[in-house]
Amino acid sequence: MSINTNLIRHRDSKGWTQEQLAEAIGVSRSTVAKWEAGKGTPKVENLIVLSRVLDVSIDSLLMD
Repeated sequence: MSINTNLIRHRDSKGWTQEQLAEAIGVSRSTVAKWEAGKGTPKVENLIVLSRVLDVSIDSLLMD
């Protein structure tokens, strides 16, 4: 798996929409959509926030 599929899996496990995740981490919904489509990757700062908000390790976002 890659970061985009891991991000989708963790977001879905919380029952959140892309919009809800975007609001929680302070980015736009289109940014989350881009990450999930594999057309970009989060910056390190956003990975840290994602791991905290989703309550997962950074490793679980980056690899599986």
